[in-house]
Amino acid sequence: MLCQFTIKNYKSIRDEVTFDMQAAAISEHEDRIIKDRDGELYLPVSALYGPNGGGKSNVLEALYTLVAKILRPLYATEDNGRIAFHHRRIIAEPFAFSDMKNEPTEFELFFRTPLAEYRYILHLKRDVIVFESLDMIKLETSRRSALFIRDENDVELKGIFTKLKVSEGLSKKLTLLSYLGITYEENIVVKDVMNWFESGIVFLNYGNPIQELGMAISTSEKVKKLMLDMIKEMDLDIVDFRVEEKENNRIEVFTKHLVDNVETELNLSEESSGTKKLFGLLPFIAAGLLDGTVLVIDELDAKIHPILLRYIIMLFNDMCINKHKAQLIFTSHDLSTMNSTVFRRDEIWFVAKGNVQNSKLYSLVEFKNEKGESVRKDAKFDKQYLEGKYGADPYLRRIIDWGNVNA
Repeated sequence: MLCQFTIKNYKSIRDEVTFDMQAAAISEHEDRIIKDRDGELYLPVSALYGPNGGGKSNVLEALYTLVAKILRPLYATEDNGRIAFHHRRIIAEPFAFSDMKNEPTEFELFFRTPLAEYRYILHLKRDVIVFESLDMIKLETSRRSALFIRDENDVELKGIFTKLKVSEGLSKKLTLLSYLGITYEENIVVKDVMNWFESGIVFLNYGNPIQELGMAISTSEKVKKLMLDMIKEMDLDIVDFRVEEKENNRIEVFTKHLVDNVETELNLSEESSGTKKLFGLLPFIAAGLLDGTVLVIDELDAKIHPILLRYIIMLFNDMCINKHKAQLIFTSHDLSTMNSTVFRRDEIWFVAKGNVQNSKLYSLVEFKNEKGESVRKDAKFDKQYLEGKYGADPYLRRIIDWGNVNA
């Protein structure tokens, strides 16, 4: 699970901001939270809203940059389909509108596996590591221990990592975590951490626009069955699909329709754009729910109808379906789902720019108006958002003088 992610000095994000998947102590939808083995509570869903250019995508891109910085060296010489990590250097772009552009970009990530909770910190000057550390808390014993600390001059391995060795002249562009993942892949803790970065979090359509249809259709029968169950719930007339593998790893998908008791098979290329998008998305949703992964999607609402968007959100919210602690994190402009029946207040986040082009991130549960009042749990979230009461105004009031327009 993703617990918490903090960013500083990345693209439009100047000051430190924290995106938190820990459940707040509030009374709504208490049956829709993930309870981990030690009693800690986490959110299955979070949505980020805000105007175009406000920085929503940069929050998710920062997380992608961190993960890609760690994984890219592991796949740089392998031909295993992870071209999203191959095609370019991983650069952490600093905030450009002040002297912050000469300062490091800072990431701090808390995540959980069945074994432990980890805190990983990485500071970069573009692609050069200036600081890195890893700590862990074992969930069974609650024992906290440091694993390593690295700065520009030294590497110090601690605790159960003390017996590991690091070669002299470690590249300043290679994270120590990547090095350990390559060199000590069988170490139980290294393996646990790297498994989370490799399989515990999935970014849909980041760095590789053909990913969705190229990787989407799984041969897993469990994934296929869940996909067909979801398609049935959506009241579509598709009753089955099959996949043909072609040369050069190319695939073709064929959908089987049942209309008036007549079966017809179509190539996915003949389907509507909506159906194509659905087949690009549902395999990841199904696999995420079955494997308990963190699924990160930019502009999820651009891919599907609002009714289907609500359906997918509620899949993750239903703990009888979401049995493996999967999480869905996405950006959106869709307001049809921004209400108290779909979301808890701590699952709604806003991103908007300040006066010096710096993005600010805050959740609805922590938002307070000018009188210091919190948002009521039964408030009309969408209506108040459209009225600009939450700060992340979608109508760009500072650019357009609505008083003159409406005069």
